[in-house]
Amino acid sequence: MTRILLLVPLLPSIALAADGPDYSKMKTDQVFEQLCASCHGKDLSGGLGGSLIDGEWKHGGSDQDLLKSIREGNTQFGMTAFKTILDDRQIRSLVIHIREKEKQAKEKGIEFPKPELGKVTTTQHENYKIEMVVEEGLKNPWAIAFLPDGRKLVTEKAGRLRIIDAAGKLLPEPVKGTPQVIDHGQGGLMEVAVHPDYEKNGWIYLGYSDGSREGKDVKTLTTYVRGKLKDGEWTGQELIWKADLKFYSGAGVHFGTRLVFDKGYVYFPVGERGGWMEAQDVENPKGKMIRLHDDGRVPADNPKFDGKTPVPGLWSYGHRNPQGLDIDPRDGSIWSTEHGPRGGDELNLIQPGHNYGWPVITYGMNYDGTPITGITEKEGMDQPVIYWQPSIAACGLSFYRGDKFPKWKNDLFAGALAQQEIRRLRIVDRKVVEQEVVLKNIGRVRDVTDAPDGFIYVILNGPDRVIRLVPE
Repeated sequence: MTRILLLVPLLPSIALAADGPDYSKMKTDQVFEQLCASCHGKDLSGGLGGSLIDGEWKHGGSDQDLLKSIREGNTQFGMTAFKTILDDRQIRSLVIHIREKEKQAKEKGIEFPKPELGKVTTTQHENYKIEMVVEEGLKNPWAIAFLPDGRKLVTEKAGRLRIIDAAGKLLPEPVKGTPQVIDHGQGGLMEVAVHPDYEKNGWIYLGYSDGSREGKDVKTLTTYVRGKLKDGEWTGQELIWKADLKFYSGAGVHFGTRLVFDKGYVYFPVGERGGWMEAQDVENPKGKMIRLHDDGRVPADNPKFDGKTPVPGLWSYGHRNPQGLDIDPRDGSIWSTEHGPRGGDELNLIQPGHNYGWPVITYGMNYDGTPITGITEKEGMDQPVIYWQPSIAACGLSFYRGDKFPKWKNDLFAGALAQQEIRRLRIVDRKVVEQEVVLKNIGRVRDVTDAPDGFIYVILNGPDRVIRLVPE
């Protein structure tokens, strides 16, 4: 059986006159309840107009089809055209609302992999068990990195760098002398990364929220440094990247922060810190992807922008809050997951000089259900490879390079905070051809990464733990 999107016949209970409700001041769920629920049900499961969550559409089920149905209506079926009372932003938000409810309905009854210690978890290509690496002693861990001697480094948001020794024991004392961190909102000590030639040069990189705090007056922005470990102390620190202090802000959100290496270069994001349109200004560091030599020098072949003096190291722009970053070992392409607005989390293929659109284009709306824009594409702005509705709260990203899980070789693993899951993405010709949830509902996934030992390590928040996936 097929359904047509039937959005509210002209019923007396619905006011479409000029003196009717001001829908521009309503949240999307309120707009739906006012205009659509009488026919489609408050839970979207159907009524006069049929279900909106069964995935069956007579006149096309794409976003564009839904937008057209809502905007233009269909007189044959007595369906109202809402273009006279709702703008494109509101109509786009209704589509997001429908997609969220549709996805939630599809997931009811699905048994997602929820691993338990000592038990085998079955997935499409590989089976695994989880092993506990650190069960207690960490507080708000954010990222993990691996030293050649078997030790592991874990950041804690409050500003501590912790060491797990080669035997798997969390050392009680954090590393001394690490940089001062402003633990503010979503910011703190976030990224840690080990240089590929660590055995020769000893360099370790940190990404954190730098700035000042005077009473309630906080000014911060993401900064990157490198240093060395010596007898449990942080030494020889060098600045890799820091923005002009005039760009520091008090917002507690969207710091971004990950770092990857490739052929003598480092790549890392800087979140837009809640300054939406600043992401579109190439002379402003917020909402950018940066590429530098691994010592912090700006490469001569970085993108140029006519008539502009780009922020030092600018590689791409129009980003919101990237919290996942990795390089495909097969072709060197750079991939990022972007923590977007509600319904707008993205997987992006990062290209030099490209504009990724935030906030001019997005597939999401505000978290409170109010619209952002009705535009999802625009000339000169890149489309995401995929986007997630509902949002997964993307965080942590890693290609699998090891040999312990041969059927996962070169697959991309994306962590999720809100959905508490890890998604495995198979990429062929730079397109996602397969997507699978391989872990769910054992904690908020803050980081996921393959390790030199061939296992997959996961940082969980709530409770704060480090686990790893090992073969059956």
